[in-house]
Amino acid sequence: MVLCRILNCLPRTIVNHNRIGNFFLHTSLLPRTSTNGISLKSLKDQILTPIGFRENAVLLIGFFNSGFHRSIHDDLGNTKVGNYEIDPNPNVDCGRIAEETEKLCKLLSNHRSSSGLEPALDCAKVDLSPTLVVEVLKKLSNAGIIALSFFRWAEKHKGFKHTTESYNALIEALGKIKQFKMVWNLTGEMKRKGLLTKDTFGLISRRYARARKVKEAIEAFERMEKFGMKLELSDFNRLIDILCKSRHVDRAHQVFDIWKNTKFKPDIKSYTILLEGWGQEQNLLILDEVYREMRDNGFEPDYVTYGILINAQCKAKKYDEAIRMFHEMESNNIKPTPHIYCTLINGLGSEKRLGEALKFFELSKASGFIPEAPTYNALVGSYCCSNRIYDAYKVVDEMRKCGIGPNSRTFDIILHHLIKARRTKEAYSVFQKMTDDGPGCVPNVSTYEIMVRMFCNEERSDMAMRVWDQMKGKGVLPGMHMFSTLINSLCHENKLEDACKYFQEMLDVGIRPPAQMFGNLKQALLDEGKKDTVLILGQKLEKLRKTSIVG
Repeated sequence: MVLCRILNCLPRTIVNHNRIGNFFLHTSLLPRTSTNGISLKSLKDQILTPIGFRENAVLLIGFFNSGFHRSIHDDLGNTKVGNYEIDPNPNVDCGRIAEETEKLCKLLSNHRSSSGLEPALDCAKVDLSPTLVVEVLKKLSNAGIIALSFFRWAEKHKGFKHTTESYNALIEALGKIKQFKMVWNLTGEMKRKGLLTKDTFGLISRRYARARKVKEAIEAFERMEKFGMKLELSDFNRLIDILCKSRHVDRAHQVFDIWKNTKFKPDIKSYTILLEGWGQEQNLLILDEVYREMRDNGFEPDYVTYGILINAQCKAKKYDEAIRMFHEMESNNIKPTPHIYCTLINGLGSEKRLGEALKFFELSKASGFIPEAPTYNALVGSYCCSNRIYDAYKVVDEMRKCGIGPNSRTFDIILHHLIKARRTKEAYSVFQKMTDDGPGCVPNVSTYEIMVRMFCNEERSDMAMRVWDQMKGKGVLPGMHMFSTLINSLCHENKLEDACKYFQEMLDVGIRPPAQMFGNLKQALLDEGKKDTVLILGQKLEKLRKTSIVG
């Protein structure tokens, strides 16, 4: 509470708001190609000679929020709070869990509200287990109201008990639709049952931060002590990381400055979190200040630090500076990681400096790293950026031969570039054939969003709705952006009955529509003289905004 009052009195740090969306940054290596006749020294000499920065080149911008970039901190400590890992149980039939998850999600996705849901679930005849419940709740992350109904149905079963993971999955879903009162009720339940962990508070803080409620995010963090938990350095780092990843880097930096050396003593990870945050904001000036402070406090850069600095330079399109840092890193006897190679390959590939990207791949392979699926995906993206989609297809064939893919992300990259090149028929054909490559290539919500947007942009809302129905048939539930895309398109094509149907479905799962989208729908209805419909929808929306879920 005290910190929040102090922060409100401080001037906000000036941030560079000329932001560029995330380009592809796959965190692995690039694919397997021959290195015969190429020496490691020769490759380094070719790569590390600056070629010149082309200031007017166009940087490929990422096409949806989830992106392909994985934070360098996701695998370091406890800063990642969005996924719920379950200890592998050799007695659990993974295939059966997957089948029953899809079965339940199909059933749930066909219910536009929680009414009548429990009898339908009772007829599903599944072997309910904590693992199954968590998997279903994760699939329902875009449908908080339905997720709560499913959660309450599950706990009524004799002998069944929810776990920390199932509570956290539900809290994530409810946090997305800003049902924070219910979130805190669940937190109290977890405390009484002995299931409450620090991860839960990380989730709550993250959801507040994503909702632009920074004050509440910090207060949620501070409430850990009231629940009997001792705050440690890793917890402070987590809060700073959450704020940075939610695009509140200036506030994260203020928290860092106020609390450092009083509530916690920063370590190198504290500084690298801030470096990554300012790098994502492309504010290289403040990034450099943090880097100098880090070194002044006795922390020398390691491979994580260099990875962040190189990524920041690539994000700012300063590729030659990124290459110089790579060279500096090796001069300091710090071995580059797969993440660093991929950062450079993706950055150079997105700038159509394909030759250099491929050389960095060769260098990475000569350094002893084994290519994986993300590695091939990076190469696919690099070829696509240079309009060499035929070569990208050849990489996919090589992935099949090597038995390491492709996966849904591979096709998301290809689909994006096909659509960008206006090869929409080919994109739809690729989309239809995805599942031929096995379970790893089942379209996910990102894939469906790409296709729905493509058809909406082509003014083919009929096809967009067909893809939508296919998605729902697979038990995949859409998020706010996907609803908005389809409803706006239906309004544009004057298919107002369908637009109202999807708007109602959006409200039924607890998603609050963006003001601009509702404004478009309202105006389209008024233009057709449907004032009564506007009033009814407005009342329903207002009810959703004011009503807290009770469960």
